[in-house]
Amino acid sequence: QVQLVESGGGLVQAGGSLRLSCAASGLTFSTYAMGWFRQAPGKEREFVAGINWTVRSTYYADSVKGRFTISRDNAKNTVYLQMNSLKPEDTAVYYCAANRVLNPTTPLSSMRYWGKGTLVNVSS
Repeated sequence: QVQLVESGGGLVQAGGSLRLSCAASGLTFSTYAMGWFRQAPGKEREFVAGINWTVRSTYYADSVKGRFTISRDNAKNTVYLQMNSLKPEDTAVYYCAANRVLNPTTPLSSMRYWGKGTLVNVSS
């Protein structure tokens, strides 16, 4: 049974930082591309960042470029999202996803596995 479990969300003031983690089990982690998505209240889920299984390619939404960094540790079956200079508009539930291919144009509907999400709340 595949599980993706996110952690690290919480309440932070604007300008602050958070580090999200997503621990994967039940899959051969090193053969999957991993990504972070977010869904704000009343909005559709959107791509935030992705990293391929070789760690040679990373992708970011324009709204987070220069502030967020995605990384992975294949030995720990974990993907991370370091979020700096947080803004109130970053407030959302953040989801981890796994797929064979994952980049900004990969349809959300094609993601093979999803986590249940972790809430990030950025206060102004």
